[in-house]
Amino acid sequence: MKPEAVVILGATGSIGVNALEVVAQHPERFRVLALSTHQQVDHLLRIAEIHKPALVAITGCTPDQEQMQAFAQLGIEVLQGSEALVRMAQELPYDLFVNAVVGAVGFLPTLAAVKRGKRVALANKEALVIGGSLVTAVARAAHADILPIDSEHSAIFQCLFGESPDAVEELILTGSGGPFRTFSPEEMRQVTVEQALRHPNWSMGKKITIDSATMMNKGLEIIEAHWLFAMPAEKIRVVIHPQSIIHSMVAFKDGSVKAQLGVPDMRVPIQLAMTWPQRLSSQFPRLDFTAMNNLTFSPPDDKKFPALGMAYAALQSGGTVPAVLNAANEAAVHLFLQGRIQYLRIAAVIAAALQKHVPDLHPDAEALLDADRWARQFVQQNH
Repeated sequence: MKPEAVVILGATGSIGVNALEVVAQHPERFRVLALSTHQQVDHLLRIAEIHKPALVAITGCTPDQEQMQAFAQLGIEVLQGSEALVRMAQELPYDLFVNAVVGAVGFLPTLAAVKRGKRVALANKEALVIGGSLVTAVARAAHADILPIDSEHSAIFQCLFGESPDAVEELILTGSGGPFRTFSPEEMRQVTVEQALRHPNWSMGKKITIDSATMMNKGLEIIEAHWLFAMPAEKIRVVIHPQSIIHSMVAFKDGSVKAQLGVPDMRVPIQLAMTWPQRLSSQFPRLDFTAMNNLTFSPPDDKKFPALGMAYAALQSGGTVPAVLNAANEAAVHLFLQGRIQYLRIAAVIAAALQKHVPDLHPDAEALLDADRWARQFVQQNH
């Protein structure tokens, strides 16, 4: 079988690096056609030397002369600038599009890929949070598959396989609760950037790690699950599971529950998204049931983590509201990482943006991007 041509957006991030490890384990199945990074040019160059893509994209900085010369010596074309990711999605002859970038920048490339009827392995949850109605409608019309990479959505995807949607009672997203699950209100007021970046179970990029600390990551996953699985908000629930062994569950109307289990290793859902409907062998760690003596579950604390309530409300409102939720969160997290606002201000400024926003209930792509820009500007001016 001819190897599938793969494009990986965000190749130097944690998901991208793990996707390349999947490629390396299955050279007969995949060949790398194109890779992107935002600013980690030297890292991208090292990856390119190994995987020999035809093209790379650099979206957040200008490579120096030495770096450009190194790419040229490898025979690799270099795209630059904010439009590069959309061009890759629109123009390249790929079979599989792995979107592992973080944030709203992943929306338009995802939309472009599904318009072409391509298979998309999606880690960029923001694409569906911002424009889930539009992306999924275009994907259905073009017969494009959207395969989830997030461990929670991969778990639900696996639990639903072979089941009738009518049989589903609820989707149960599990979450670790992040580093502040047991913090008191006084401790929450004193949270530092360093504390927020210490996730107990997963190694992720800074933005996603902060989202896990605020539980906005779980809020965005609620919206993503709605669009991926055509499930109403009232049938999507979050449960705190600190051990991160059960990645999510599906409860059925007959009282049975399916759960997908595994060690906290993102390479497993990444590989499944890339190889579906096949399950290929891997060298990844296996779950040792004899070493597990305690799996615990509890409801989330909505007062401590208001992001969950905001996400449910945004999903119910629809239109441009989820785009504003996402953009305000991105802007607020950026301010927090810079030390310009305190941890608890993240939720406060998002709530203020949502309250001020006048929604467009039937937006096109441009209206969604306008809402995104408005929310970022609002947070910058009102933090």
